[in-house]
Amino acid sequence: MNDVRIDKWLWAVRIYKTRSDAASACKHGKITINNTECKPSRTIKKGEIVTVRKLPVIYTYRVIDITENRQSAKNTAQYVENITPPEETAKLDMKNITTFVHRDKGSGRPTKKERRMLDNLMNETM
Repeated sequence: MNDVRIDKWLWAVRIYKTRSDAASACKHGKITINNTECKPSRTIKKGEIVTVRKLPVIYTYRVIDITENRQSAKNTAQYVENITPPEETAKLDMKNITTFVHRDKGSGRPTKKERRMLDNLMNETM
């Protein structure tokens, strides 16, 4: 097997849960191969660099081998190498730390005004 569709490969190596999710990500410009946006029908070859934007993190993978059949989680290392910089994966931890906002017990749900203020605060920290 020399090449396979990118949406099929992303699904097969468990980067996306379904093939339609992978195709949708390609259509919306969240997948790049060697720094160029691609369509779901774009074929992928060994050695190419695939960048996947799943906000807040931008993952980077190197294609080791080609497969169009869904692989078990144990076997994905044979087909893909995660070369995402540690700074990107650290963003996941930062999001978990900064999302907690203290509210007094019994104060109820926030009003619209309070909710907007909380949203603005959270958007500034990210």
